[in-house]
Amino acid sequence: MKPLVSTRLPTKSGDFEVYAFESGVSTQPHLVLCSKKQPDGLPLVRVHSECWTGDVVGSLRCDCGPQLDASLKQVGQEGGAVIYLRQEGRGIGLVEKLKAYNLQDAGLDTYEANEHLGHQRDSRRFDVAADILRVLGWEAIRLLTNNPDKVYDLQKAGIEVEEILPIEMPPNEHNEHYLSAKAKEVKKGPTRS
Repeated sequence: MKPLVSTRLPTKSGDFEVYAFESGVSTQPHLVLCSKKQPDGLPLVRVHSECWTGDVVGSLRCDCGPQLDASLKQVGQEGGAVIYLRQEGRGIGLVEKLKAYNLQDAGLDTYEANEHLGHQRDSRRFDVAADILRVLGWEAIRLLTNNPDKVYDLQKAGIEVEEILPIEMPPNEHNEHYLSAKAKEVKKGPTRS
């Protein structure tokens, strides 16, 4: 695995080098924003799954956009990277995610909606992030996450997660049910076997 391209990317959160990596869809590569600031110790990493509704248009149904913004800011200040994986809607894609929204409006939670549509509760994979981290030369990291599956997949793939830093956003009236369902899943621990 090697980057398809890289370039300098100044942002409101700091100066980054952005790398594009093959995702299986040529027009939608995985992206990695590496802070130009060198970390004092281990790099701070956020593995973020694409969320068009939250990241791009600021949907209030989730906390993805605010998590991405907070991650970029913190990584920009401390040094490290935000890995942006193209696995929209817990890995089911945007169209299926929008269908799941309709089911959520009818009372199902995000996981139940995915299952109702014939998908896994969460079909995302984070082992590709481990491959990317190795390309960056990082075998040990500090991880910004609330998701035990990210920790499990990275560790299983040989990345040492030395510190886990939660990244929690305050709920609003549109995402309280969603955040509650996520919190219940986190309490279960990793779902991988």
